Amino acid sequence: MSYKILTINPGSTSTKVGIYEDIRELLTQNISHSAAEISRFPAVIDQYEYRLQQITDFLTRQGWTVSDFAAIVGRGGLLKPLISGTYRVNPAMLADLKTSRFGAHASNLGAMLAHALAQQAGCPAYIVDPVVVDELSPLARITGHPEISRRSIFHALNQKAVAKRFAASQHKRYDQLNLIVAHLGGGISVGCHQQGRVVEVNNALDGEGPFSPERAGTLPAGQWASYVLDKALPRDRIAKTLSGKAGLVAHLGVNDAREVEKRIAEGDQRAKEVYDAMIYAVARYIAAAAVPVCGRVDYILVTGGIAYSQYVTDKLKEYVSYLAPLIIIPGENELQALAEGAYRVLTGEEEAKEY
Repeated sequence: MSYKILTINPGSTSTKVGIYEDIRELLTQNISHSAAEISRFPAVIDQYEYRLQQITDFLTRQGWTVSDFAAIVGRGGLLKPLISGTYRVNPAMLADLKTSRFGAHASNLGAMLAHALAQQAGCPAYIVDPVVVDELSPLARITGHPEISRRSIFHALNQKAVAKRFAASQHKRYDQLNLIVAHLGGGISVGCHQQGRVVEVNNALDGEGPFSPERAGTLPAGQWASYVLDKALPRDRIAKTLSGKAGLVAHLGVNDAREVEKRIAEGDQRAKEVYDAMIYAVARYIAAAAVPVCGRVDYILVTGGIAYSQYVTDKLKEYVSYLAPLIIIPGENELQALAEGAYRVLTGEEEAKEY
């Protein structure tokens, strides 16, 4: 028996939609939303009806109806900390997303859109490995201040999917390996996957880890505190200074790594200095991620959009290949990862978790 699965991945300026038979891609579409369209809505959550109509129109144009699907799965949003897995969309989850209880982000719409379409279809709605997957070890949570604990917010969907696919390619189970996975995109997350659990990872959302095309990463605490106080920054400016207007954007005015490499090729020494510093920072965090497993790392996996860059991956190999073989798995196929998560539940390989 085969299963048709609809996957939905809402981003800030687009909604990606995929149709799968089991885990085989049949059709994908990136539905773009112009800045003018998005700006009509005061808050992300207000885009719900608009995006729902866009998805429905797409399905109609392609000759599909929601009743064709055995499951509909959306990208997970900002929720309470969760262990890894596929979660059934339920009223408690929807309530937290609708009120942006744990933060506002376009991904919050994923579960809501999946639920609405699944209600029409009479099939289950799921999310898979949201960014709040939290499997940190107790030691990894503690900081130098008792009122501040480390949080796990990272590219869980892609990291977990890449790790599981790679393990299968080696004829191993994911929980048999110790892996370090570095996701290099607009944000950068580096996780230690100790026999199936991400026991150490940087908070890639708002101020920890390597700096990235759009994020500041870890900053010297004293200098950062002085900077905020001296400039009397309001909360929204603080958030933008850490994420969105930071990293390569702050240094070089662009968030596209390809543009930075073009500048380097044209002799821009400042671009080279900043870009090399970012790669160096990634390498430092990869090396640090070996600590939880006492250096017994089976493989280092480098994924995400920037993993297409040979400039980056060659330098990372120079820095960290002494630890373990470094495997390049470029890109991020989140629609595929969503389909795989739903398929594992539909086939009984995994049981759906409750929020």
